[in-house]
Amino acid sequence: MKIIDISQELTSCAVYPGDPRPSLKRLKSTSDGELYNLSALEMCVHNGTHIDAPFHFLDGGYTVEGIPLERCVGKCYVARFDGALGKADAESILKTADGAKRILIGGKVTVTASAARAFADAEIMLIGNGGTSVGPEEEPMEVHKILLEKGIVLLEGIVLDDVKEGEYFLNAAPLNIKGSDGSPCRAYLIEF
Repeated sequence: MKIIDISQELTSCAVYPGDPRPSLKRLKSTSDGELYNLSALEMCVHNGTHIDAPFHFLDGGYTVEGIPLERCVGKCYVARFDGALGKADAESILKTADGAKRILIGGKVTVTASAARAFADAEIMLIGNGGTSVGPEEEPMEVHKILLEKGIVLLEGIVLDDVKEGEYFLNAAPLNIKGSDGSPCRAYLIEF
């Protein structure tokens, strides 16, 4: 068994334009004579490797604590693609994925609305990519809505540079944050 961390380091992660950068502040330090080290973390829930809950773009959508964990944990397929991923590309990935309901796409990929519809029609549970947004960064709403309206979990900011195409076991469980539109996660793959 091999475990592959596909998460960004949080304090140096890529940040969506306009979002605050995460910061870690040391509140207590043993080097200053304190009994223990204690830190405080300040961040946006969409920093680094994170998931989007439907509430991120849908007022009536459920928040993070409502995401069924089986959507974030289980068999997945890693594909590679560079460029704008269209409908035919999405259908090709789905065919190659052989029934996997969690799809991760490595490369410099932007999921288009037509690809999002193909994934939604296939009733996948999760789609992930390395960008700060699954859809086009300049117009993310349409792609997010297509996927989130179907309850598809969006896993953004993953690192698949050295991961080969194929089947893996994914754990990308979010933190249990009541009322939140997103959550950081420590995403990893298990290769058997």
